[in-house]
Amino acid sequence: MQPITRRIMLGSMMAASAASIAGLPRPARAAEFSLKYANNLPVTHPLNLRAKEAADRVAAETGGRVEIRIFPNNQLGGDTDMLAQVRSGGITFFTPSALVIATLVPVAAINAVGFAFSDYGQVWAAMDGKLGEHVRAAIAQTGLHAFERMWDNGFRQMTSSAGPINSAQDMDGLKIRVPVSPLSIAMFKGLSASPVSLQFSEVYSSLQTRIVDAQENPLPIIQVAKLYEVQKYCSLSNHVWDGFWFIANGRAWDALPADVQSVVATAINEAGMRQREDVKALNETVQADLQSKGLAFNHPAPDSFREKLRQSGFYGEWKERFGDEAWGLLEGAVGKLA
Repeated sequence: MQPITRRIMLGSMMAASAASIAGLPRPARAAEFSLKYANNLPVTHPLNLRAKEAADRVAAETGGRVEIRIFPNNQLGGDTDMLAQVRSGGITFFTPSALVIATLVPVAAINAVGFAFSDYGQVWAAMDGKLGEHVRAAIAQTGLHAFERMWDNGFRQMTSSAGPINSAQDMDGLKIRVPVSPLSIAMFKGLSASPVSLQFSEVYSSLQTRIVDAQENPLPIIQVAKLYEVQKYCSLSNHVWDGFWFIANGRAWDALPADVQSVVATAINEAGMRQREDVKALNETVQADLQSKGLAFNHPAPDSFREKLRQSGFYGEWKERFGDEAWGLLEGAVGKLA
């Protein structure tokens, strides 16, 4: 049997999407509601493939009354620009990562607490449950509407040229590149590493010249950026999970008739559930590809990392920042942290 590769999977999805588009009846008149959706990912990413599927479904089930136009790959600006546009109503929908929307809704970053989630079972129990409901309520207070199902951006993993990271002790003094995020910087400092904030465009050359010895990103990013060329080890730490909130301008959403809201919400939420499975399958094929390119994998247990973060005061600090209610909902899904 031919192995399922990332290219085959995405190609099949694109073909299916194209086939569904070709089979749709063209509306006899212009759409009653024309809605704009913008994001920062390539058109071939599972997020955009499933979003197009949702848009086609909405057009079909509303008889052409509703048109969702998709603008992928930062066509309408960067994350900060798109967040501003969805707030003003310049675009109807946007899918920011939790860390992006956290600049507006600080509690939205709670899913990125270090070593909180050990697997997807815990992630979805929290984000489809009471913690997600709590964050959605906070988002609603800013005039935005967040749909019930988050879309997946994957777990972040650590790579290194120095050796495998098996426990928190291996983090001591490790020069590791991290994004410009207070939460990420605080986490790695709490692990006694030496985090260096760099733009992503600088990561490859910084690893190559040993300005830093390690970095952390989801596996597909490690693959696309060819970081396996300058790294030897990949520790599947699952130290941070991040996802996309599918949000809408509140005024535009409230202006839609109830029957249209029902169709759109169902299509978006169900497409998000399928996108989660796409990303999970994609990560599995990416790992196999990276292994074939010489990257060595290991599976560190989270216990020593969590203990180090407790001792350093990281969990206590961020419990205070997020508040007792949100932190209690997080621990209800993952167990005691602070």
